Amino acid sequence: MSDVTVVPADRRVFIDKQSPQAYKAMVAAAEATREAAAEAGLDRRLVELINLRVSQINGCAFCLNVHTKAALREGETTQRLGVLPAWRDTELFDARERAALALAEATTDPADATLQEAAYGAARAALSEAEISAAVWVAITINAFNRVSIMSKHPVRPAPAR
Repeated sequence: MSDVTVVPADRRVFIDKQSPQAYKAMVAAAEATREAAAEAGLDRRLVELINLRVSQINGCAFCLNVHTKAALREGETTQRLGVLPAWRDTELFDARERAALALAEATTDPADATLQEAAYGAARAALSEAEISAAVWVAITINAFNRVSIMSKHPVRPAPAR
């Protein structure tokens, strides 16, 4: 048996609310990242795929909920969203998307040097320097937001019936 005391979700501190200045700085960084991605030529669908893949790896229910809706709004298909955890095993993603997804995974697990080198090699072959930078910044940013939501236990509630 474990000596861990589980803190109920309703007793968690929403750190974004508790420290609003820090959270506002993160939001500003996310806005700058979004602008850099657009300037680099990464479309919003690809940005949302990165957000989703990183959130899947981290197990962030709140961010998965938010970014699934955003990806669908941007025209992403349910088929591609459904197979995103196994993107390597499909023919649904082009070379640019594959390179960006590999970079996102390597950014999320930077301790795996082999994964990181392979991802960077693929990125160099398929993406410009600006696109590489933007993809990594998107992954860094969503990783930070994942941690805020996971540690705060931000709730995911059922969508209202239509």
